[in-house]
Amino acid sequence: MAEPDGFEDAFYAQVWLLDMQSRLAKRQPKAYLSRRQRLALLERVHTEARRAGLPPELVLALIDVESRFQPTAVSPAGALGLMQVMPFWKAEIGRPQDDLHDIDTNLRYGCIILAHYLERERGDWTRALARYNGSLGRTIYPEQVMQAWFTRWWVDR
Repeated sequence: MAEPDGFEDAFYAQVWLLDMQSRLAKRQPKAYLSRRQRLALLERVHTEARRAGLPPELVLALIDVESRFQPTAVSPAGALGLMQVMPFWKAEIGRPQDDLHDIDTNLRYGCIILAHYLERERGDWTRALARYNGSLGRTIYPEQVMQAWFTRWWVDR
């Protein structure tokens, strides 16, 4: 097995991907993504999270809460895709023609945005997650993501 981007080595990649694929299969309807598609999605999540300096498992928890792993999800507020990115971010960090329903684009945007807020909040996950969700001052959303991270996606290193 080749080393996917962002993994320390091929063995770690295989163990992590198989572990997370099993967890994702429980969270996401089987009819929606095949096993191979789930593995490809997990590789992309890991790559973009590491590129942004984020724990991949936290990004999985955020996606779990935001979209339940549905790439075509649209919120009532107009947020799009897996990580529920608001379209105004295209003018801030991307290009007008970027497709936020594209999985790679959505993951890249979402991870950059979360890393930006984490830096802005000096490492405070609760405040960074609240900013990501547009709910600064309220803790319910950060608590949901943190609970998902610790109960469904946590990996001891």
